[in-house]
Amino acid sequence: MKTTLTKADIVEAIYEATDKNRSDVKNVVEKLLEIMKAAIKKDNALLISGFGKFECYDKASRKGRNPQTNAAIMLPPRKVIVFRLSRKLRAALNP
Repeated sequence: MKTTLTKADIVEAIYEATDKNRSDVKNVVEKLLEIMKAAIKKDNALLISGFGKFECYDKASRKGRNPQTNAAIMLPPRKVIVFRLSRKLRAALNP
């Protein structure tokens, strides 16, 4: 069964690997995530060497359909974030 790595799992792993207390590790992880979010909002991209790149782009408005009434509706424009693996990580996943 596959499990999802959560923020709490990351905090726990760092806590076990270092001599810091849990609250300090949790604060560092929270701050890191805030920095990542701010970078994506500001620059529309976040590159982590050896891991991958998060990119944000605008998606235009498009026609949609309400499945309950079958009525045509116009969906508003929105921002979408995509993640692209680095070549190193892709090679490690697909030997």
